[in-house]
Amino acid sequence: MATGYRGRLAPSPTGLLHLGHARTFWIAAKRAQERGGVLVLRNEDLDPQRCQPEFVAAMYEDLRWLSIRWSEGPDCGGPYAPYSQSERRSFYLEAWQRLRDSGAIYPCSCSRKELHAAATAPNDTDDEPLYPGHCRSRTDAVQFRAPQGVNWRFRVPDGETIEFADQHLGRQAFVAGKDFGDFVVWRRDDVPAYQLAVATDDARMQITEVVRGADLLKSTARQILLFRALGYSVPNYYHCELVRDATGLRMAKRHDAASIRRLREQGLTPSQLLRDAETQTK
Repeated sequence: MATGYRGRLAPSPTGLLHLGHARTFWIAAKRAQERGGVLVLRNEDLDPQRCQPEFVAAMYEDLRWLSIRWSEGPDCGGPYAPYSQSERRSFYLEAWQRLRDSGAIYPCSCSRKELHAAATAPNDTDDEPLYPGHCRSRTDAVQFRAPQGVNWRFRVPDGETIEFADQHLGRQAFVAGKDFGDFVVWRRDDVPAYQLAVATDDARMQITEVVRGADLLKSTARQILLFRALGYSVPNYYHCELVRDATGLRMAKRHDAASIRRLREQGLTPSQLLRDAETQTK
């Protein structure tokens, strides 16, 4: 187990980092520094269709420009370099096997068309539609020697309230089966899903506090269930308010004009950029 503070930066190279990323990563670095802790950089490059090498290079450059330094991960040398999810499949596969053997997950052969027709919840920034449960009664999980070919879903404890005390936003509570349903942990195209990869990495990297955006609050409830099912300790969480554009929408990678790269080209300094990010959360 970790004996001191261990935080992490976990960008995904699917586009250029923007104002919201700058603020969240700066807060993560500041909290690690104030506690004399370790800051881990993890390149979350699981999605082979969307992750691009040029965005990885831009990510490292933008973080350095913001004067954010990490002590484990790419460019640090030693046994911890690099931390890229695309190179950590064996860890996710081990977690999948443990969940399969314990009955915590089940294979789902529902098509996208079927799920779309049965959707009972909006697909917002941190969500997937509530799964209608067509495959929930399947008992053939142990017959699968490998995960590919079907989606694998975590069977949530319907009606249970998943609570956690956020270090910034206070008490949070979500009801399994109501606020979120059985969620995907491994995709039919043989790619580990976000929830499983992140929970596995945070546990194996002994992260003691996760700093990220408030759009991932519901994901935290899901990941707490995964921590429990895998027998791992649950880290603390600090969720930051979202940076929003002029229309009130949360900042996203499609907002190229608000990317760190474009703002740098306009002559902004790191302190000006972070001040702008802070202003746009209010």
